[in-house]
Amino acid sequence: MKVQLIRKTEVARDILSFELADPTGAALPAFSAGAHIDVMLADGLVRQYSLCNDPRETHRYVLGVLREPSSRGGSTAMHALREGALLDISEPRNHFPLAHDAAHSILLAGGIGVTPILCMAERLAHAGASFELHYCSREPQRAAFRERFDAPHLEPHSRLYFDTAPVHERLDLERVLAMPAADTHLYVCGPAGFIDFVLDATRRFGWRSGSVHREYFGAPAVKAAHDADGPFQVQLASSGRIVEVAATQSIAAALEQAGVAIATSCEQGVCGTCLTRVLAGEPDHRDVYLTDEERAANAQLLPCCSRSKSPLLVLDL
Repeated sequence: MKVQLIRKTEVARDILSFELADPTGAALPAFSAGAHIDVMLADGLVRQYSLCNDPRETHRYVLGVLREPSSRGGSTAMHALREGALLDISEPRNHFPLAHDAAHSILLAGGIGVTPILCMAERLAHAGASFELHYCSREPQRAAFRERFDAPHLEPHSRLYFDTAPVHERLDLERVLAMPAADTHLYVCGPAGFIDFVLDATRRFGWRSGSVHREYFGAPAVKAAHDADGPFQVQLASSGRIVEVAATQSIAAALEQAGVAIATSCEQGVCGTCLTRVLAGEPDHRDVYLTDEERAANAQLLPCCSRSKSPLLVLDL
C-alpha cells in the first residue's frame, strides 16, 4: 500500500512525528489500538512502527520515531525522509491489542514506547473506560507528544515522570502495581530494560500472566555468541526435506540458502512476522514476541532468531 508523508514534525529531542495519508485522499484501512505498520525503506530495509493517533481516524496514520545512533539504519532512514515522499507500507497489524473486557487498564510507557500506549489511551478515553497512564522519560525534552497529555480527555488519567526529577516524583511501581485485581490489565512498552523492570515487579506482586501485556521495540541485548550453539537440522513437514542449520546461522537464513522462502521482517524475534508451527523437537526460544506460556508449549518458534535444543526440529513448512 502506498502512502505519502504529508507532515514531518519534531515532537521531542531526537524524536520525529510522521503523518502519512493516502496520496489520493482516500480513507486508510482501519486500525485498532496497539497496532503497527511495516514501512519499506531504502536498500530493502523493513521496519515496524506503532500507530499513535486516535484509532477512530481514517484519514491518516501517525508514527513517532526515535533516532537511534546504534540502530541498524531504520531510524536514520526515516529521519532522512522529506515531506511529500511516497512510501510503501503494510496494512495495520496488531500483536499488542487491548483487552476490552477489562474493568481497569494500567498503561506504562518508557521513552519512545509511548507510541502504542498513547493510541490505547485515546481508545480507552473515548470509550469512557477506566484507565491510568504512566509515562517515564529521561527528561521533559525527551518526552514525545507531551502536549497531547494536556488534552481534557487524557490529562485526568495521565502522569509523566522524569529521571531528572527528585526521587519522590518518579514512578513508584509498588504504588501502581502492588494491588493486582483479576479484572485489571497491564500494558507496558519501552526499552527492554524498562519492560523487564516492570515484568519483574508484576511477578513479585502476584499478577496473573494473562493480565500482563508487553511489546518490545527491539530485542534485549544478548551475548554476541552462545558457547553451547552448535549445528542442527530442520525438517520440512510438507516434503520431508532436511535442511542443515550451521552454528553461526539462523533457521531463516538456512532455509533461504536452501531455496525455502519464509516471510521475515525485524530479524530480532520482535515482530512475529516469521512465526512458524513446530511439529516435533524442542526449540531454543530467543525471541521477545512469545509469552512464557507459549514458549513452554514449544508449539511455535521465531526462525529469524531462535534455534534448537534437539538435534532435529520438524516445522510446519
